[in-house]
Amino acid sequence: MKKLLWTVLMLAGTLPTLADDYPYLTFELTDGAKASVSIESLTLTINGTTLKVGSQTFILSNLSKMYFSTTDETTGGENAINEVKTNDSLLDNAEIYDLNGRKVTKDQMQKGVYIVKTQERTCKIVVK
Repeated sequence: MKKLLWTVLMLAGTLPTLADDYPYLTFELTDGAKASVSIESLTLTINGTTLKVGSQTFILSNLSKMYFSTTDETTGGENAINEVKTNDSLLDNAEIYDLNGRKVTKDQMQKGVYIVKTQERTCKIVVK
C-alpha cells in the first residue's frame, strides 16, 4: 500500500511539468475567433465582466472555451481589430466598453481600442 501511495504521489508531482509542453493559452470566442497568449509570465485578472490575460482583454460572455496549445492559434475573423471613426454608424445603438471593462458613450471615446457590442455581433475596434 505504501509503494502504491508513493508511486501516485511521484506521478502527481510530475504532472505540473507537463504544462511546460504548451507555450500558449488559447481562448476561443463565441464567434469562432481564437486568441492565443504566451504562458510565460502569464497573469489572469477578472474585473466585473472582463478577463484580462496578459495584453488581451475578453468580455466573459464572449468566451466559448480556453485550452493550452502548442502553437499560436490566433485568428482574425469577426473578432479582428477594425479601424473606425467615432461618427461611424456601427457605434449607433451599441454598447461600448473600454479595455478595462468600463461602459463608455460614443462621446467619451478617445483614441484607443474598444469593445463594441451590437445586436448582431461583438467586435474590437480602434479609434484613431
